[in-house]
Amino acid sequence: METFNHTNSSSPGAAHQSGKLLVVKIGGNIIDDTAKLNAFLRSFASIPAKKILIHGGGKLATRLAEQMGVEQQMIDGRRITDAETLKIVTMVYAGYINKNIVAQLQANHCNAIGLSGADGGLILAHKRKHASLDYGFVGDIDHVNTDLLQTLLDKDIAVVAAPITHDAKGLLLNTNADTIAQEIATALAPLYDVSLIYSFEKNGVLLDVEDENSVIARMNASYYAELKEKQLIFAGMIPKLDNAFAALQKGVAKVIIGKAEQLQQLVDGASGTTISHE
Repeated sequence: METFNHTNSSSPGAAHQSGKLLVVKIGGNIIDDTAKLNAFLRSFASIPAKKILIHGGGKLATRLAEQMGVEQQMIDGRRITDAETLKIVTMVYAGYINKNIVAQLQANHCNAIGLSGADGGLILAHKRKHASLDYGFVGDIDHVNTDLLQTLLDKDIAVVAAPITHDAKGLLLNTNADTIAQEIATALAPLYDVSLIYSFEKNGVLLDVEDENSVIARMNASYYAELKEKQLIFAGMIPKLDNAFAALQKGVAKVIIGKAEQLQQLVDGASGTTISHE
């Protein structure tokens, strides 16, 4: 089965000696649906390529927080992480969800290892600083341990990364999973021919959020700017698209956004929205 027929156009001098790599981020709505998640993981396991899966936490952390009486605060879709919430998201993201995904991949004959950003110093971050808002224990990424990832990938071990990072001083931090996917993809772009896929519940980037058939097949930066100016991009999609264009600018070969149930078609470029330079 042929996949990834792309070269890295933004880094023409890069040798990509280690071959092709698939970096996939899976959305929370899929994690919340056991049947859809298991179907997605069967598809992910069957792809014959070096691969990394980054996941968020879905609604489980919110439900657990409610059961424990820990009030949750969201701003622009981002969770404010106080000390008690940090404990909950670490248990849920780096614990149950991460290990459940790894177990399902093993059941589908895909040797996988689940890591948080603290494991092996995978992702080093710092506590977010903001002029007017305290995000709590939210981390912005400083460094990705590419040596660790390359060692695992070159042994044909799929990496499953939870969105918990650390600051090298003993502090755990909650970090946006879309951003982690972009940072991992760009950090590995000098070593591999990287394709980054954001998979979630929609068919792709939609011109009309109410119409699943209004998928924008291809999008470049100028078209994106035009759609944002006309307020035709759903607000929740903007951070994902910002990450996608940042990845392209930093050497990732291609970025595709689309439906998790169509993972193989996304890999083949046959569905979803392809984000491109041109």
